Amino acid sequence: MRLLVYAAAGGIAATPLAAAELLVSVEIPRLNVSEYHRPYVAVWLEGAGQKVTNLAVWYDLEMKNGEGAKWLKDMRTWWRRSGRELAMPVDGISGATRPPGRHQIAFAGDRAPVAELAPGEYTLVVEAAREVGGRELLRVPFQWPPAAPVKAEQKGESELAAIAVELKP
Repeated sequence: MRLLVYAAAGGIAATPLAAAELLVSVEIPRLNVSEYHRPYVAVWLEGAGQKVTNLAVWYDLEMKNGEGAKWLKDMRTWWRRSGRELAMPVDGISGATRPPGRHQIAFAGDRAPVAELAPGEYTLVVEAAREVGGRELLRVPFQWPPAAPVKAEQKGESELAAIAVELKP
């Protein structure tokens, strides 16, 4: 009988509590150009008063002497909003550039940085800049926390194929 009670209690303790979830999808297009370089990409949230919450920054981490950080300012909007205040690399935010394709980032609602979001209107912002290429910025507005599942997407024209935000209550 005791074993049954312990097993039942262990099953309850192991069940995760439901929490809102934020899923971000960034699609980098395959470009047919003579000199291709992977783009630098910054992903962040803008809230009331344009308060910035950085989610991801992908750049060239392998350049000697940390020289890859020198080109972060090519993502001009992100750089002016928060990038110049950061000492790169930033644990949990910065990472290597990504190849063409769809890349997803998931954020649990009960963990930072999403747990720190106050209820309200936000905008997912994704900016990409590429050497010997262009620069593109896309925005997707949404409401946090979500009352129901939501999916919103923006299509890019050059450096970003598409971005999407999916919210789960």
